[in-house]
Amino acid sequence: MNSPIDAANLEVAAKCTIIEDKQGNPAPNAPAWTKEIDNPYLHGVYAPICEEVQADTLEVVEGEIPADLYGAYLRNGPNAVYKPRFNYHAFDGDGMLHMINFKDGKASYRNRWIQTDAKVKEAEEGTAVWPGVMGPFDFSLPGFPIKDTSNTDVMYYNGHIMSLWYNAGIPYKLDMDTLDTKGREDLNGGLKRALSAHSKVDLENGELVFFDYSDDYPYYTYGIADKDGNIKHEAGVALPGPRLPHDIGVTPNYVIVHDCPFFHDVDLLEKTNKRVMTFHRDVPTRFGVQPRYGNGDEVKWFECEPCYILHVTNCWEEGDWVIQVGCRSTNPMPKADPTEGELSHMLAYMRLEANLYVWKFNMKTGEVIEHDIDTLNSEFNRSNPLYMGYKTRYSFNQYIMTRKDDGVGTLAFGAMLKYDVENGDLERWDYGEGVFGSEAPFCPAKGATRDDPEDQGYLVTIATDTNDWTSYCLIFDARNVAQGPVCKLKLPQRVPGGFHASWVRGEDLYSE
Repeated sequence: MNSPIDAANLEVAAKCTIIEDKQGNPAPNAPAWTKEIDNPYLHGVYAPICEEVQADTLEVVEGEIPADLYGAYLRNGPNAVYKPRFNYHAFDGDGMLHMINFKDGKASYRNRWIQTDAKVKEAEEGTAVWPGVMGPFDFSLPGFPIKDTSNTDVMYYNGHIMSLWYNAGIPYKLDMDTLDTKGREDLNGGLKRALSAHSKVDLENGELVFFDYSDDYPYYTYGIADKDGNIKHEAGVALPGPRLPHDIGVTPNYVIVHDCPFFHDVDLLEKTNKRVMTFHRDVPTRFGVQPRYGNGDEVKWFECEPCYILHVTNCWEEGDWVIQVGCRSTNPMPKADPTEGELSHMLAYMRLEANLYVWKFNMKTGEVIEHDIDTLNSEFNRSNPLYMGYKTRYSFNQYIMTRKDDGVGTLAFGAMLKYDVENGDLERWDYGEGVFGSEAPFCPAKGATRDDPEDQGYLVTIATDTNDWTSYCLIFDARNVAQGPVCKLKLPQRVPGGFHASWVRGEDLYSE
């Protein structure tokens, strides 16, 4: 059934119509204003939707819901309400959460916009106010000089959902049952500024490991909050200058800080009001291994081949070695295609080129070992969250379709992948022509612990079929990804492409 939507969106919902993308394929229930803008992140699989809906029981199309799939799948993503004032980037769309609950062999769905300060302000004005990631930055606006949309990552922390933004923004709290926004997450008044999208929740003790970065010395800060939201440790780590680190590694005894040679020129930002990213191919990537509760000056730096790293699969300790598995890019800013006009640099950046990789750091000798695990273009890599900080064998990735021979012009997920990190073996299941998936977090089976097999659980994703604009929830048995989904559930509406997803264990949600 449809649920009430806030008054600010009623007019937008009333204007919804069926639109067509550049190939003539209709994307139903998208705002009419999208027809006025030639931008692939407002059409096709990324076309925003206009309604918040709720379905108490999802239709099983194929297979059956596993009895031990117990918890909630959350996925964040961009869903613009108002026509943008300037060139639109996917990170500019208003954050929208999609949730699928699994309990007692049944599944339900709902979606809600995240009521950020920026979205509330624009609802009051009835129009877009902030510029987006492509600028121009407007430092006269309240809060951030570009729009903080909270549309990137999502996690469960301290009894509620926490949504986060790509560029390090304001974290927001949402109700786990209704998805209603409860306001800012300020860590009981201790949060000084912002949180990066890829903070981590340690399921072993409930701690939140977070970080932030800025254009001011020491340029990087990380901290740890306890399970109740109280900051118990915070330290600055001096970097050579402003950086844009995207993730952080965590083990029981260390955090791994990323200092990558892909950054902007602050003077140029001040002159042009635009952040221009440059990959400095002659500068090594540095990883700083810092004691988890260190003071910031105890970091041990390791120089590696120049690259940029978006997402860590997992990190762990083996004797004197600290191991990091993740996806690295040696070309984070591919050459722009001038025929794509003003959007060319954005589209080039979003054509993600990355592959699964391993770095090994010897804390005694300073030795570094690094090498490919595979060269296939993949990212949005995940592992069993029960093993965060402990040795894992498997990485669950998405095959990234961004090259012209894939037939797509935007970032799109074309296949589910399961890697064996130890030997490089790969299992793959393609979604199908015109069908695109979402990030798939590992969902431990009900009651599973680290004493059980690492892959005892499931992978859950949302897939949208652009051939008929239907969306489905697909459930994979993580022990056999190549066999395809063991269950397919029809969702009550089209779900646009998005970013990150998370799994919340039923043991943390439901009282028995």
